Amino acid sequence: MSISAAAGSEIGNRYRENYDVAHLSVDPLLAIVADGMGDGRGSAMAGRTTVDTVVELLSAPATAKSVREAVAAAQRRVGEIGAELGELTGCTLTALVPGADGFLIAQVGDSRVYRLRDGLLELLTTDHTMAWLGAVHGWYPFDSPQASSARYQLTRYIGHPARPEPDVLTVFPRPGDVFLLCTDGIAEQVPYHRMLEILGQPRSPEELVWQLLADAEAAGGRDNATAIVVRV
Repeated sequence: MSISAAAGSEIGNRYRENYDVAHLSVDPLLAIVADGMGDGRGSAMAGRTTVDTVVELLSAPATAKSVREAVAAAQRRVGEIGAELGELTGCTLTALVPGADGFLIAQVGDSRVYRLRDGLLELLTTDHTMAWLGAVHGWYPFDSPQASSARYQLTRYIGHPARPEPDVLTVFPRPGDVFLLCTDGIAEQVPYHRMLEILGQPRSPEELVWQLLADAEAAGGRDNATAIVVRV
């Protein structure tokens, strides 16, 4: 099985800085995206610390235990930074790494992993937000003001006082699979069918990442936007 992959990030038009952080290595594969909460020092430091911690501690082949241990270490370090800063210090974390069998996905927050297989684009992760709970349980219409507000209410994140554990999923790649890791700057601005159209093109991962970022910018660039595309 061979892997090709690319990563990219754009600041957008909302913030003066990019509070998204990405890491990509291909041999062995380790793909990570983190999205800071807010636009202060805590946001920047949480994302950078989380990604650096996971890169330091997680190696392939990973196990569910090693993934949880790496995330727990990130929770401790970001929590300590937050206590020192005395301000909101947190971020999301989404990672893809080979395990003994298949790929392991780690998920905390509302960044996402999608998989395109045989023409079907599936969302493999769950958003840890009140908006997700509301959509699943029918509390309010998906496009309502209440849903829009609830998208910013994370139930799990790195830096949370309760140090919540990640979702850890195992997926089994097949030749032709395309995985997309992205922050909400992509997921909230590039519609599903457009995402499907882009990822289904026979172009390089670099070109697919560029197109996703360009679409996010064209949609208004209302947030930092980060994408990693992995093709099997």
